[in-house]
Amino acid sequence: MDRSTSSSSSSPANKRRIEGLNDDIMCTVFSFLDLIHLIRCTAVCKSWSGVIDKSKLLQILYCKQRGIFGGDFDASTSSEGTLKGKIQDLAISQHRSALHSGHVNIYQWKGHSDGIDKCKMKSGLVLTGGSGKVMRLWSVERYKCLAEYYLPQTGSLIDFNFDESKVVGLVGNQICLWRRNERRSIFSSQSGQFPKSSCMCYVDPEAVIGCEDGRARVFDMYGRKWSRIIMMHNGPITCLSLSDDQLLIGGSSFGHIALSDLSSDQQVALLKTNDFAGLTTLCYNARSHIVFAASRSGRASSWDLRMMKQLWEARVSPNLISSVQHMRDDISVLAVGGIDGVLRLVDPQTGDFLSNCIIYESCRKLNRSDTCHSPVTRKKGLRVSEDARFDLMPRLSRPSISSLAVGMQKVVTTHADGYIRVWKFSK
Repeated sequence: MDRSTSSSSSSPANKRRIEGLNDDIMCTVFSFLDLIHLIRCTAVCKSWSGVIDKSKLLQILYCKQRGIFGGDFDASTSSEGTLKGKIQDLAISQHRSALHSGHVNIYQWKGHSDGIDKCKMKSGLVLTGGSGKVMRLWSVERYKCLAEYYLPQTGSLIDFNFDESKVVGLVGNQICLWRRNERRSIFSSQSGQFPKSSCMCYVDPEAVIGCEDGRARVFDMYGRKWSRIIMMHNGPITCLSLSDDQLLIGGSSFGHIALSDLSSDQQVALLKTNDFAGLTTLCYNARSHIVFAASRSGRASSWDLRMMKQLWEARVSPNLISSVQHMRDDISVLAVGGIDGVLRLVDPQTGDFLSNCIIYESCRKLNRSDTCHSPVTRKKGLRVSEDARFDLMPRLSRPSISSLAVGMQKVVTTHADGYIRVWKFSK
């Protein structure tokens, strides 16, 4: 159960049924959940979080898993923040253990009739889009389409992101805005305001566009106007990210990473990798202040932005890497996917391989009537050694990965054939 479950049950009747349950009944229901699912429930709404906190269920589960019984744990000596921190560390430890060596089940379905280029995941919801004229919002747990957002006819989808209330998309040379509960775009910026673009990052209230002329254009969502232009590279900007402290991070087709202060429009640093192939993707970890980047040649690198120092650079794939991602604030596992279709799990501290996963071809059809598209099938994931000859393995077991996103004990991948796959890892 996660936030996506409540989103799919948002009708007034369903809300009344849930709110009609008293705290004792809710506590009884929650007591059947494990630690990971209980943590997810705390993010659904304030009332659920309040019941879980009041009942001390997280504390009880934490004590059981740590082998602390009876009076051995003194809650009075541990503040609420300290306990939550310990619970989070335990959950992250289980997440890493599951991804590193746990069993793998893959749930897949045809999400789009056309190819899927990108996906973004937040709070148990995944937004997908590609060469077609629609974006779709999915529940990761129920594999159900919760909403559709139709693109203007004037251009193709290049990039997008979303938050609790809206969806922001880069369509052709326009910024488009949708409310989460509306199918049609409620706003589109004027076209022809910037050269050809290749990427976008969005942190409310600003969307930043990376363009082929090496400049980033900043769009103010509230003022609904272009507010400034930032020079970042001498060549095309290929990928963008934005830190919590307004640091704009942009990769280039020359293999460089530029850092600019979004508040002053001044360049802070230019980081040069040893790989001259164009960067295809990057992601920023706010907890460790480390940025991870990957290139067309299959190399990946990491940089500590506090010291402006490269930590490691390694060849993690023989071919183009399309996506590198980690779970928010997690510094234990980095997921890497690309054209060869192997899901690689990498140690973000060293760049060493933790595991390599492909699809085992046998499958089982599930009775899922709540997905509005193709049936959901389940396959087994197969872990393979680092020195395996992936080029000799059938393509059906490793379809090219166009994009991926990481959640608690799961990785979502999207593919050029329109399929969405949820890799679920269990201890």
